[in-house]
Amino acid sequence: MAAVAGIVGVIGAGAVGCQADVLGSSGVAYTTGTMASARLERADVDVSWLNCVGDPGGGAGATLAPGQSTVVSVDCQGETRDRGRITVNGEVTRAVSGACVRGDLRARVGGKQVFHVSGLGDCSAAPEPTYRPPGYPPAGAQPAVTVTVTRTLWCQSDPNCLPVAGK
Repeated sequence: MAAVAGIVGVIGAGAVGCQADVLGSSGVAYTTGTMASARLERADVDVSWLNCVGDPGGGAGATLAPGQSTVVSVDCQGETRDRGRITVNGEVTRAVSGACVRGDLRARVGGKQVFHVSGLGDCSAAPEPTYRPPGYPPAGAQPAVTVTVTRTLWCQSDPNCLPVAGK
Protein backbone atom coordinates (compact mmCIF):
# COMPACT_ATOMS: atom_id res chain seq x y z
CA MET A 1 0.00 0.00 0.00
CA ALA A 2 2.78 2.43 0.91
CA ALA A 3 4.62 1.66 -2.33
CA VAL A 4 1.46 2.34 -4.33
CA ALA A 5 1.03 5.69 -2.57
CA GLY A 6 4.61 6.63 -3.44
CA ILE A 7 4.16 5.65 -7.09
CA VAL A 8 0.89 7.59 -7.33
CA GLY A 9 2.62 10.62 -5.82
CA VAL A 10 5.46 10.45 -8.32
CA ILE A 11 3.16 10.01 -11.31
CA GLY A 12 0.85 12.84 -10.32
CA ALA A 13 3.53 15.26 -9.30
CA GLY A 14 4.52 16.34 -12.79
CA ALA A 15 1.03 17.49 -13.64
CA VAL A 16 0.15 19.23 -10.38
CA GLY A 17 1.52 22.56 -9.24
CA CYS A 18 0.35 25.68 -7.52
CA GLN A 19 -3.03 26.83 -8.74
CA ALA A 20 -5.15 29.59 -7.25
CA ASP A 21 -8.10 27.49 -6.07
CA VAL A 22 -7.03 23.84 -6.36
CA LEU A 23 -4.21 21.80 -4.86
CA GLY A 24 -3.74 18.32 -6.26
CA SER A 25 -3.38 15.82 -3.43
CA SER A 26 -0.87 13.60 -5.27
CA GLY A 27 1.39 16.55 -6.14
CA VAL A 28 1.20 17.86 -2.57
CA ALA A 29 2.03 14.38 -1.23
CA TYR A 30 5.00 14.01 -3.58
CA THR A 31 6.39 17.47 -2.84
CA THR A 32 5.87 17.09 0.91
CA GLY A 33 7.73 13.76 0.86
CA THR A 34 10.60 15.21 -1.15
CA MET A 35 10.95 18.36 0.96
CA ALA A 36 10.45 16.56 4.30
CA SER A 37 13.09 13.95 3.43
CA ALA A 38 15.59 16.70 2.60
CA ARG A 39 14.78 18.56 5.84
CA LEU A 40 15.12 15.37 7.91
CA GLU A 41 18.48 14.58 6.27
CA ARG A 42 19.70 18.10 7.21
CA ALA A 43 18.68 17.29 10.81
CA ASP A 44 20.97 14.20 10.66
CA VAL A 45 18.12 11.72 10.26
CA ASP A 46 19.21 8.86 7.99
CA VAL A 47 15.97 8.43 5.98
CA SER A 48 15.57 5.00 4.40
CA TRP A 49 12.15 5.69 2.86
CA LEU A 50 9.21 8.07 3.24
CA ASN A 51 5.83 7.74 1.51
CA CYS A 52 3.15 10.41 1.71
CA VAL A 53 -0.57 10.44 0.97
CA GLY A 54 -2.64 13.59 0.48
CA ASP A 55 -6.35 13.99 1.24
CA PRO A 56 -8.07 17.06 -0.22
CA GLY A 57 -10.49 17.14 2.73
CA GLY A 58 -13.92 15.82 1.82
CA GLY A 59 -12.52 12.54 0.55
CA ALA A 60 -11.37 11.24 -2.78
CA GLY A 61 -12.89 13.01 -5.73
CA ALA A 62 -13.88 16.06 -3.68
CA THR A 63 -14.33 19.20 -5.74
CA LEU A 64 -14.13 22.79 -4.59
CA ALA A 65 -16.24 25.75 -5.53
CA PRO A 66 -14.29 28.59 -7.17
CA GLY A 67 -12.75 30.83 -4.53
CA GLN A 68 -13.09 28.20 -1.79
CA SER A 69 -10.01 27.77 0.38
CA THR A 70 -8.07 24.58 -0.30
CA VAL A 71 -6.40 22.48 2.35
CA VAL A 72 -4.76 19.14 1.67
CA SER A 73 -4.13 16.95 4.71
CA VAL A 74 -0.85 15.08 4.38
CA ASP A 75 0.13 11.87 6.16
CA CYS A 76 3.63 10.46 5.63
CA GLN A 77 5.03 7.22 7.03
CA GLY A 78 8.61 6.03 6.75
CA GLU A 79 11.67 4.49 8.33
CA THR A 80 15.22 5.44 9.15
CA ARG A 81 18.04 3.16 8.00
CA ASP A 82 18.18 1.69 11.53
CA ARG A 83 14.40 0.95 11.28
CA GLY A 84 13.18 3.87 13.41
CA ARG A 85 9.67 5.08 12.64
CA ILE A 86 9.22 8.41 10.79
CA THR A 87 5.91 10.29 10.60
CA VAL A 88 5.24 13.61 8.92
CA ASN A 89 1.74 15.05 9.01
CA GLY A 90 -0.12 18.27 8.74
CA GLU A 91 -2.08 20.47 6.41
CA VAL A 92 -0.83 22.12 3.22
CA THR A 93 -2.43 25.31 1.90
CA ARG A 94 0.00 26.08 -0.92
CA ALA A 95 2.35 24.03 -3.07
CA VAL A 96 4.68 24.46 -6.02
CA SER A 97 5.27 21.01 -7.49
CA GLY A 98 8.68 19.71 -6.53
CA ALA A 99 9.72 23.05 -5.00
CA CYS A 100 7.75 23.84 -1.82
CA VAL A 101 4.76 23.31 0.43
CA ARG A 102 3.26 25.81 2.88
CA GLY A 103 0.94 25.10 5.79
CA ASP A 104 1.45 23.40 9.16
CA LEU A 105 3.74 20.34 9.15
CA ARG A 106 5.21 18.21 11.95
CA ALA A 107 7.84 15.48 11.71
CA ARG A 108 8.56 12.87 14.37
CA VAL A 109 11.30 10.26 14.40
CA GLY A 110 11.06 7.51 16.98
CA GLY A 111 8.33 9.50 18.75
CA LYS A 112 10.46 12.65 19.13
CA GLN A 113 9.54 15.82 17.24
CA VAL A 114 12.25 16.78 14.74
CA PHE A 115 10.50 19.80 13.24
CA HIS A 116 7.26 21.80 13.30
CA VAL A 117 7.26 24.26 10.40
CA SER A 118 4.96 26.48 8.38
CA GLY A 119 6.65 25.49 5.15
CA LEU A 120 9.29 23.42 3.42
CA GLY A 121 11.27 24.33 0.32
CA ASP A 122 11.54 27.49 -1.78
CA CYS A 123 8.22 28.70 -3.20
CA SER A 124 9.97 31.30 -5.36
CA ALA A 125 11.62 28.48 -7.30
CA ALA A 126 10.19 27.37 -10.61
CA PRO A 127 8.13 24.18 -10.46
CA GLU A 128 9.69 20.98 -11.73
CA PRO A 129 9.28 20.49 -15.46
CA THR A 130 6.52 18.18 -16.57
CA TYR A 131 7.80 14.97 -18.17
CA ARG A 132 7.29 14.92 -21.91
CA PRO A 133 8.06 11.71 -23.80
CA PRO A 134 10.38 11.92 -26.83
CA GLY A 135 8.52 13.19 -29.88
CA TYR A 136 5.82 14.85 -27.74
CA PRO A 137 5.01 18.41 -28.82
CA PRO A 138 6.74 21.14 -26.78
CA ALA A 139 4.77 22.98 -24.08
CA GLY A 140 2.36 25.51 -25.54
CA ALA A 141 2.32 23.88 -28.99
CA GLN A 142 -1.12 23.48 -30.48
CA PRO A 143 -1.68 20.02 -31.97
CA ALA A 144 -2.66 19.88 -35.62
CA VAL A 145 -6.05 18.35 -36.32
CA THR A 146 -6.12 15.81 -39.11
CA VAL A 147 -9.37 14.47 -40.52
CA THR A 148 -9.32 11.40 -42.74
CA VAL A 149 -12.36 10.54 -44.83
CA THR A 150 -12.58 7.08 -46.34
CA ARG A 151 -15.01 6.43 -49.16
CA THR A 152 -15.71 2.97 -50.53
CA LEU A 153 -16.67 2.78 -54.23
CA TRP A 154 -18.22 -0.29 -55.79
CA CYS A 155 -17.81 -0.62 -59.52
CA GLN A 156 -19.06 -4.10 -60.33
CA SER A 157 -20.09 -3.16 -63.87
CA ASP A 158 -16.55 -1.95 -64.84
CA PRO A 159 -14.25 -4.92 -65.88
CA ASN A 160 -11.11 -2.82 -65.00
CA CYS A 161 -12.32 -2.26 -61.43
CA LEU A 162 -11.31 -5.49 -59.72
CA PRO A 163 -10.84 -6.04 -56.00
CA VAL A 164 -7.33 -5.20 -54.77
CA ALA A 165 -5.54 -7.66 -52.52
CA GLY A 166 -5.60 -6.59 -48.90
CA LYS A 167 -8.50 -4.17 -49.29
